[in-house]
Amino acid sequence: MSLIPAFEIGVWNAWIFMSSFLLQWLAIIIAGKNVAQRSGHPADMKKNQAEKRAGIIGNSIWLLATLYSIFLPLKLGTVWFYIGLAVFLIGLVILAIATVNFATAPAEKPVTRGAYYFSRHPLYLSMFIIYIGTSIATASWLFFLLGVANIFWMRTETRVEERYCLERYNKDYREYMNRTPKYLGIPKS
Repeated sequence: MSLIPAFEIGVWNAWIFMSSFLLQWLAIIIAGKNVAQRSGHPADMKKNQAEKRAGIIGNSIWLLATLYSIFLPLKLGTVWFYIGLAVFLIGLVILAIATVNFATAPAEKPVTRGAYYFSRHPLYLSMFIIYIGTSIATASWLFFLLGVANIFWMRTETRVEERYCLERYNKDYREYMNRTPKYLGIPKS
């Protein structure tokens, strides 16, 4: 892996991997107004000042990583690339399944099927896996550090979202929390 960041504009750069988040956002919009309103931050989701600041920092890190990905070449033809591609594809599959699960779930109940059966936050899990896969495929320590920095933002977002879901779905979400791991694992029966 390289300590000095690479800056080369090109077609075969990390933006190809990072575009998966933009495609996911587009899929949510295409899925319909109800799905788009439920995703991200619904109007009735409350955040305190620290949580709002964490959101700004997290979104800034994501934007910085996305902009950097435009100039970060993939290490095509190397072991780094193939390992990173495999990790990225795992994250992409989780992202796609979780997005479909979210889009097709009824709004009056918490999402508990598909990827949400194994993780209460499969979208954040997929984001982290995609960051790791991208950093390996580009052999970039800087991109890896951006992915790790995003973990702190994700932790704040998961707390906000879980508080919101507890307020909205009450007992149903509490039961879901008690049986489903936060990020990944085998649910309790």
